[in-house]
Amino acid sequence: MEEELHALVKQAESGQNAVSTRAELADFKATFVGPNGSLTTVSKGIGKLPNDQKPVFGKKINEVKQRLEGIFSSIQDKIEAVEFEARMGPAVDPSLPVAESQPGTEHPLTQAREQIIGIFRQIGFTVVEGPELETEFFCFDALNTPASHPARDMQDTYYLPGDFRLHGEQKRDDESFILRPHTSAVQIRTMAKRKPPVRILSPGRCFRRDTVDATHSANFHQVEGLYVDREVNIRDLKAVLDHFVQELFGSDTRTRFRPSFFPFTEPSFEMDVQSTNLGKLSGRWIEILGCGMVDPNVFSHVGYDAEEVSGYAFGMGVERIAMILHGIDDIRHFYQNDLRFLQQFKSV
Repeated sequence: MEEELHALVKQAESGQNAVSTRAELADFKATFVGPNGSLTTVSKGIGKLPNDQKPVFGKKINEVKQRLEGIFSSIQDKIEAVEFEARMGPAVDPSLPVAESQPGTEHPLTQAREQIIGIFRQIGFTVVEGPELETEFFCFDALNTPASHPARDMQDTYYLPGDFRLHGEQKRDDESFILRPHTSAVQIRTMAKRKPPVRILSPGRCFRRDTVDATHSANFHQVEGLYVDREVNIRDLKAVLDHFVQELFGSDTRTRFRPSFFPFTEPSFEMDVQSTNLGKLSGRWIEILGCGMVDPNVFSHVGYDAEEVSGYAFGMGVERIAMILHGIDDIRHFYQNDLRFLQQFKSV
């Protein structure tokens, strides 16, 4: 029987080059492993062997079966390659440019971010970026949001336990590392290193435990602004934001402040806009960002004298701005990588 098994392998190896279609492959396989195939017939002879020889012979049959399966698989690959070439034509040189290729474009969120930054750069703001992994001090404590503050629950997010150094500094024993829920931490880091005046933008990615729906995402992007100097007041804040929205949405854009609450500003406001250039949203008041005067308690954490300086801060969601600009009704479109959606936005 061992000689028969060896002959089966030789037969399969010598006959594989004659198989060129799927039908021929099916017949070829049936010759060996079909109900009446050669290997099937040999396998039936195990029952006639002494019990002590059956395991050895069974092992050899399995080895032969695996070798045959390898031959069948090799034939299948060759047939599929021939079929693919028949459909696609001659071999393609991958170094050649794609026919009718279209140039890429920036993601709509990148476009919105750069548009926002460009407007503020024109009036003296500089861009400062910071780490996405932060400590509780920079994300909460220094922003007048202690652990007992109820506002902290709204932004409580992803914690990373561990005792390791971050950006060359050691966290306190009683705090954790955290994926930042806002870019306000960049403002604290900047003020801790610079003396007034400070006029910065802090764009970047943020993380919160939001339930994903048409207007919320656990991963989103912000642009926050900060200006600190002597005798800065609400009129300055209103003037800067009026200029921003008129540049963004058109010169007829109107704004209004509504009282609100943020731990790090006092007083605090939500700002709404109204414009005739917003498609189906034209003429409606739309909430667009939060803002306010920097709370003196924040200054105390960075060594500023609240009797000498004052300042304002504001923050907006990049996704929110992009949705308003382009009439997009679902934030999830930005993250699905659907080219049919993304190719609508051509860089200017």
